[in-house]
Amino acid sequence: MRVLLLSRYGSLGASSRLRFLQYLPYLESQGFEFSVCPLLDNDYVAGLYRGRIPVFSVLAGYMSRLVSMLRANRYDLVWAEKEMLPWIPARIELALFPATVPLAVDYDDAVYHRYDRHSLSIVRRLLGRKIDSVMRRAELVVVGNEYLGERARKTGVTRIKMLPTVVDATRYSAKHRAPNGLITIGWIGSPSTAHYLRLIAPVLQKMGGSRSIRVVAIGANPEQLEGLPIEPRPWSEDSEVAEIQKFDIGIMPLPNEPWEQGKCGYKLIQYMACGKPVVASPVGANTAIVREGIEGFLAATEHDWYASLGKLCDSVSLRQRMGAAGRERVEAEYSLQVTAPRLGQMLRSVVEKSCVA
Repeated sequence: MRVLLLSRYGSLGASSRLRFLQYLPYLESQGFEFSVCPLLDNDYVAGLYRGRIPVFSVLAGYMSRLVSMLRANRYDLVWAEKEMLPWIPARIELALFPATVPLAVDYDDAVYHRYDRHSLSIVRRLLGRKIDSVMRRAELVVVGNEYLGERARKTGVTRIKMLPTVVDATRYSAKHRAPNGLITIGWIGSPSTAHYLRLIAPVLQKMGGSRSIRVVAIGANPEQLEGLPIEPRPWSEDSEVAEIQKFDIGIMPLPNEPWEQGKCGYKLIQYMACGKPVVASPVGANTAIVREGIEGFLAATEHDWYASLGKLCDSVSLRQRMGAAGRERVEAEYSLQVTAPRLGQMLRSVVEKSCVA
C-alpha cells in the first residue's frame, strides 16, 4: 500500500514527529510504503524558533509540495497534516489535488482559528472556512481531542476518528528522585508556547517564598523568561526524557481560549510517562488526560495552582502515588504501542473502502 505523507514539518516539528513520523516504523512493518514530503524543513523550524524565518526554505517547500500534489495519483492514499497548502484558498488547493485519490487528514490543534479569527477581514473571508472544506473532501479526519472533533462534526463530516498524541512507552520510564529537600517543578515545550508560563508567574514567586523549589523550563528561550523565577534549559530529542525524569512535578498552564482548547496535552503525557504527577489548566484535552486527584490536579485559578502545587510539594507519597497512576494510564491509553495498530487500521480502511467504491 503506497502512501504519500504530506507532513507540515520535518523531524524537528513536534506535531509532524509525533502525529506522523513516529508511527512509520510500525506502519511499514504492516505493509505500508511511504513517500514523506514535508512542506517546511528542519532549517525552517530552527529559524522559526530563533525568530528568523528562512524565506527560501518556504518557497522551496511550496514548490516541492505542489509537485507532490500533482503526482498524488501514483499513490493509494494521501495522508496530510492539517492542509496541503497553508494560506492558499481551499478551492485552489483542492483543484490541484486529484479528485480520485483518497485523502486522510490529521489535526492536533485548532489550525482553522488562524484563519477564522484572523485580524484581517480579507483573510477571514477567503480562508475562514478553508479547513472545513478540506475536512469535507477527506475520506478520514483524525483529531487529537474533542474540541477538534466537534469542529469536524459541525462541517457535516461523519468519518471522524479520535487519536491522542502519544509517547513511545519504550523511550520513557518512571524514575523517582530521592528526596533532598529541593522540589523541581518542570515544564517542557517550545519557544512558541513558553509565554504560557507567565500565567502562573505570581504563583511560582509565592511558592518560592514559602518552600524550597526550583522551576525549570525545557525548550524556552532565555529571554522569554526574563523576570521570572524559572531556569531555561535547552531541548533536544535525545535528552528530553532524562530532563523530565529530573522533575518532581510537571506543569501545563494554559489560558481558556479557542486556540488553546484545540491543544492535545502532549507534555502532560510526557510527564506521566516518566512517573511524574501533574498540575494543568482545565483546558482542551487536559480535562480528559488528567483525572482530578488521580494523576494530578486541574487548576483553574491562581489559588488552585498554589494549593495543588503545595500539596504535591509537601508529600512525597502523594507524588509517587499520582506518578505511578500516570505511568499506568499512559501505558493503557496514551502510548504508541496502543495507538499504532488503531491508526494502521484506520488508514487501511480508507484504502479498502476506496477500492470497493
